[in-house]
Amino acid sequence: MLVATALALASAGLHATWNLLAKRSADPFLALWGQFFVAALIATVVLGATGGLPAAGWGWAAVSGAVHLPYVVGLAIAYEHGDFSLAYPLARGGGALLAGIGGIVLLGDELDAWSVAAIVTVAGGMALLAIGAAGPEVGMALFVAMTIGVYTVVDSHASRLVGGNTYAFGVFAAAGVSVSAYGLVIGRGRAMAAALSGQWRRFTATAVLSMVTYALVLAAVRRAPVGYVAALRESSVLVAALMGWRYLDEGSIHRRMLAATIIVGGLVLLVVSG
Repeated sequence: MLVATALALASAGLHATWNLLAKRSADPFLALWGQFFVAALIATVVLGATGGLPAAGWGWAAVSGAVHLPYVVGLAIAYEHGDFSLAYPLARGGGALLAGIGGIVLLGDELDAWSVAAIVTVAGGMALLAIGAAGPEVGMALFVAMTIGVYTVVDSHASRLVGGNTYAFGVFAAAGVSVSAYGLVIGRGRAMAAALSGQWRRFTATAVLSMVTYALVLAAVRRAPVGYVAALRESSVLVAALMGWRYLDEGSIHRRMLAATIIVGGLVLLVVSG
């Protein structure tokens, strides 16, 4: 259990870190596009070396990859125009909350009084976090939360059907295709080529961070209950609140830390009750 705890906490820290790097970049969309493009290349190599993904998994991976497009676009806008310590906790906390509700409504997960209390707690923490923020800033973060909730439910369902660890690489490959297609359609191809030439090391680092983050979660759930790992994983919202204060000089640290703590507490209650 100690090893699983360390793996889950490391995953939380790494996830918040690559998001912070995207926030601090001059062009968050290009930063995220480059990350997903390189991750898709790595995933393709891994899939080729391991025999690929079962046919049943590719349809779900394509759906998840398509949902990752509005996720990336929305996240880029949220980071370009809003505080990291607001956007990240709202998006991640809201996404986890919506995924939990989606599991109840669509996947047959059970709902009891504790689950209802957990949902209300998370919503209260998010409301506290949003106090004083601009409407569009909150709205974009909640839009990202919606996309996180959707692809999490899709991936959870697909993982139960497909089994194994190759499905995640299929999602990375599909997401890279969808984001790249969008970037080319909106005319950012030349800017992306220049960014790859000068920042390929950064893109590779963030791509590896995102993939290692997922690998750590998979390693953790082989050693401890999924709910325990998920609860620790969402501690990343606390890390993000601290990062926003420490590295971006964002204000309202005490209220945002309190709100992030409430969100994490509600998510812990949600996974435990589930």
